[in-house]
Amino acid sequence: MPARIIGTGSCFPEKTVSNRELENLVETTDEWIRSRTGIETRHICVGETTTSLAVEASKNAMENAGIEAKDIDLIIVGTVSGDMCFPSTACQIQDALCAVNATAFDINAACAGFLFGLTIADNYMKSGMARTALIVGAETLSKMMDWNDRNTCVLFGDGAGAAVVRMDKEGLNSIVQGSDGVRGRALICQNRPVNNPFIKNGTELDYTHMDGQSVYKFAVKTVPEAITEALCRAETEADGIKYFVLHQANIRIIEAVAKKMKQPIEKFPTNLRKCGNISAGSVPALLDLINRQGKLNRGDKIVLAGFGAGLTWGAAVLTW
Repeated sequence: MPARIIGTGSCFPEKTVSNRELENLVETTDEWIRSRTGIETRHICVGETTTSLAVEASKNAMENAGIEAKDIDLIIVGTVSGDMCFPSTACQIQDALCAVNATAFDINAACAGFLFGLTIADNYMKSGMARTALIVGAETLSKMMDWNDRNTCVLFGDGAGAAVVRMDKEGLNSIVQGSDGVRGRALICQNRPVNNPFIKNGTELDYTHMDGQSVYKFAVKTVPEAITEALCRAETEADGIKYFVLHQANIRIIEAVAKKMKQPIEKFPTNLRKCGNISAGSVPALLDLINRQGKLNRGDKIVLAGFGAGLTWGAAVLTW
C-alpha cells in the first residue's frame, strides 16, 4: 500500500526582508531581483532556528492530519542547514514532539530533500516497516550566505514545510529521482576543513557558491523530463494534473517548465515572491499553502517536483 499525504504544515520566521532593504547591503536593485527571479521578499531567522521552524511546521501538519505524536513511527527531515552536526534535526523534532514511537533521521538531497523523504517513507510503508510518517523540509539558509554576494544572498530564505503521510489504498502513484554528482560543483558550500594536531587548515567556514546559468540549464531540461517520466509510470496525462507543485527557485524556471510541459502557468502555483528559495522546505511549504487555501480536493491528481544541489532531482505523481 502506498503513502498518502493526509496533512500539511509550514512555518516561517517572523522577520521579512524586502528587495529594497537588500539594496543597502549589496549592489542590486528591487527591479533587478524581481525581473530575474520573481522574488520580492524573503523570511530571515533572527530568534528562530532550523529545529524550531521544523517543530512548528510539524505541529501544524499533525493538527491538519488529526493525529497525535504517538501515532508517528517515522520522522524524516530533509535539510542542509541543521543546527547541529549531531544529533540529527529529526531526533530533535522527535524529542520536542515526544514522538516516542518514531525512528528519526535526516537526509541531505538539498532542494529535492522532501521528494527523497517521500520516496523513503513510501518504501518503508510498502515493506511494512512504518504506517504513519512525518516528512519535513527545513532550512535556515541565511546563515550559509555571503551577504556581500548578490548572486546568492538575494535568492534564498528561511522556512520549513511538513507533511504527514499514512499508508492507504491510494496516494503516491509514481516517483522518479536521480542525481548527477559530476555537475555537483554548480552549487556548493564547503563544510569545516580538516583541522587537527597533524594539519592546520584554519577554522573559517565557507559560504554558498552558485553557477546560476548551469543550474538554470540543468533545471529547465531535467525537471520536465523527470515529470514526464513520472507521468508515464503513473499512466497519467499532464492534462489530468490539477497542480504542478515545483521547487520555488526562480520564476523563469517555473515558466520554462510550464512551457515545455505545454500546460497553463495557472497550474503552477507559487509562493517564491514572498518566500524566496527555501531549499528542502520549498515544496512542502507551497503544498501547505494551496492545501490551506482549499484548492485541493480528495482524488485530485498533483505533481511534486524538486531539484537542486548535488545535483539532485525528484518528481512524483500522487492522488490527494
